[in-house]
Amino acid sequence: MKRVFITGASSGIGAALAQRYAAQGAALGLVARRQALLEQLQASLPHPQRHRLYALDVTDHAALAAAAADFINAHGGADVVIANAGISKGTLTEHAEDLAVFERIIATNLTATVATFAPFIGSMKRQAQAGSRACRLVGIASVAGIRGLPGAEAYSASKAALISYCESLRLELKGSGIRVVTIAPGYIDTPMTQANSYPMPFLMPVEKFAAQAVAAIDAGASYRVIPWQMGIVAKLLRLLPNGVYDFAFAKAPRKGR
Repeated sequence: MKRVFITGASSGIGAALAQRYAAQGAALGLVARRQALLEQLQASLPHPQRHRLYALDVTDHAALAAAAADFINAHGGADVVIANAGISKGTLTEHAEDLAVFERIIATNLTATVATFAPFIGSMKRQAQAGSRACRLVGIASVAGIRGLPGAEAYSASKAALISYCESLRLELKGSGIRVVTIAPGYIDTPMTQANSYPMPFLMPVEKFAAQAVAAIDAGASYRVIPWQMGIVAKLLRLLPNGVYDFAFAKAPRKGR
């Protein structure tokens, strides 16, 4: 039985991943701030008694470490840890009041990923050395981390940093038996994107995203953009000279502050 620990599990991508893994018979550790939504999710899953709920804010690192320890103790370890918790809000550097928002986004999207992975690495190394389990640490990044978007300094910066962090961790853990997987979603139909008032190319249903993400995680892919069309767009964006990129995106639609 696969053992999967997911942050940001109460809705959107996290809930869809939980549903996908539960359908495969996994035992889940589900982390989110809202206890009521976690309970609703648990009740909707196969074998609800297998799944453990942790109502906490991922920026509370002590609570997150305690949840990880409880899950490891209950199930003897974890096979997949998915740092999915994330928030998005428009920010503008010129507004002093946005600094607190910036710090909250970095704390949730980046620093909490480190705090999510850290408690599991030791036990995962022991599992891998025993040769009994395939281990995965999964960071949910974003296409928005590939190039900075106007009005999204905090979100783009947090996801760009997350991509680089996961790359560094992948190299650090090479040979340990732990695969580090970076998933960069494009536009996925979730409560987060439903708040956007602008067109979203290649918008993908969250259930379809979850199926493709789980396949990439199982394969131990180092980096995967989903959907694939956004992967092509991402590669092209990386190649654009700054002048061309600036001309094309300076007036791109912005998320509200």
